[in-house]
Amino acid sequence: MAEEAPPQEAKTPEAAVTPAATQQPVQVQVLDDQATATYANFCRVTGSPEELIVDFGLNPQPIGVPKDPIRVNQRIILNFFTAKRLLAALQMSVARHEAVFGVLETDINKRVRPQAKGGQAGQGGQGGQ
Repeated sequence: MAEEAPPQEAKTPEAAVTPAATQQPVQVQVLDDQATATYANFCRVTGSPEELIVDFGLNPQPIGVPKDPIRVNQRIILNFFTAKRLLAALQMSVARHEAVFGVLETDINKRVRPQAKGGQAGQGGQGGQ
């Protein structure tokens, strides 16, 4: 019996520490009263081995190649650790959105053209409802 007690004691502290560390999210206070909100329909990601640079702007001509250069309004510089956390948060948010509203098609040509063709075919099928 004395031999069984040390393995249980060794497992108990590890088991007590590991779940607590992985299950309790850290609550961070955020002050956003000075934040400004801008809209972007364009982003460009560049970077170096140490960081990523994400530029956001407004493309006034979202279909085709823009005639004028796109003005970058916001630039965010991230290290790769923060970028990976941002990637995970964005993936989770988009997955939740798609679960409720359907899959998001990022190719503008696939969103615009099938509506014109599919809309005509779809009207006949929906007319009886």
